[in-house]
Amino acid sequence: MAEQKRETVWRLWVDTQRRVISFHEEPGSQLMEFRSWDMFIHCVDEYAQKQYRYQ
Repeated sequence: MAEQKRETVWRLWVDTQRRVISFHEEPGSQLMEFRSWDMFIHCVDEYAQKQYRYQ
């Protein structure tokens, strides 16, 4: 029987109106999913540079 590998997915919820990034589901926010840790961190850094607030 073949062993199935679980793919790791990192998620952010982005609210561009309130300029908020959430690490949990947030009503009114757009879900972003990443399958690469480097891309996830790059995105977090980009929003930090744009002065988004994190919660």
